[in-house]
Amino acid sequence: MKGYIVLSTGEFFEGELLGNDQEVYGEAVFFTGMTGYEEVITDPSFKGQIVVFTYPLIGNYGINGSDQESKIPQASALIMQGCRNQGYHYEAKQPLTEYAKKHSIPILVGVDTRAVVKRIRELGDMGAIITTNLETVDFSTKQGIETRNLVEEVSITEMETYGDGEYHVVMIDFGYKKSILSNLVQLGCKVTVVPFDTDEKTIQSLQPDGILLSNGPGNPKKLLHLAPQIKRLATMYPTMGICLGHQLLALAFGGNTEKLRFGHRGANQPVQDLFTKKVYITSQNHSYFVTDESLKQTGFIPRYININDRSIEGMSHKQYPITSVQFHPEAHPGPSDSEEIFLHFLTDMSSKRREKAYA
Repeated sequence: MKGYIVLSTGEFFEGELLGNDQEVYGEAVFFTGMTGYEEVITDPSFKGQIVVFTYPLIGNYGINGSDQESKIPQASALIMQGCRNQGYHYEAKQPLTEYAKKHSIPILVGVDTRAVVKRIRELGDMGAIITTNLETVDFSTKQGIETRNLVEEVSITEMETYGDGEYHVVMIDFGYKKSILSNLVQLGCKVTVVPFDTDEKTIQSLQPDGILLSNGPGNPKKLLHLAPQIKRLATMYPTMGICLGHQLLALAFGGNTEKLRFGHRGANQPVQDLFTKKVYITSQNHSYFVTDESLKQTGFIPRYININDRSIEGMSHKQYPITSVQFHPEAHPGPSDSEEIFLHFLTDMSSKRREKAYA
């Protein structure tokens, strides 16, 4: 049937609506990767967002189930130029259209995605509505994504433990990706995943070797009430932050975050390690960034920068074994060299354990 994406500016773009025909509201963002749509749809960091794919053909390798980053889809809706009705891949279990229909995720195809992306680039990520009836559109009744506690919507509610490796990592779940957990387990870690609001005493009782603050959706300042606890934990244990976890570490130590006009969402963001001068091609998905000026009194120094816009992509602390990255070292946008960042985390945990042994 005929469908529309209506931007908060009042502009609308016509297409063909597949699957769910109920009106859907979300934040319109764009993703520039040529592949990885299954990971995108199930990444909790896309909670509440309408994803516009810039690559013109999506769905050509179907859905395999093993590449999903969470148990259920997280994106509110998908916009694309064309979508294959059948996936051609030896691991494909079902077509993207069938998967989206099963989970009531609308797909709008045949849209001038280039025009939509240009508007987002000019005006920034914005609210949008997917509808079949332009006359019923009313943005005044919608709750903006920046006012929602999205982390609360995606975080687990009960503690979970995986692996039985040498190092015990407590991962605080703000909306973690499965591939982060898989990397840690493969590197010889036992991982206890805890809800985002787990109290400090409970975390200490688990006797972790290290703390990992996961990725997740939304504005990091919605979690400012957790900043004092995050700072205390980070000064007690080797700590790693990824994406939202990186932003929360900066806030906890007195830094600041701001929203990008349009976020970094894709699989080809170039990032340089200022220590080694090495360049990574990274996978990213975020709207907010840590401001450079705000780090001066925090003890953090920028370690990674985005070569395109010079924004901070990661930090190291001068005094404590704390490392953070804005990008996803567990993702494989092609190269897998940024996986070595997990090895730095393991080295920090090993060093801390030796210090305790000789104390």
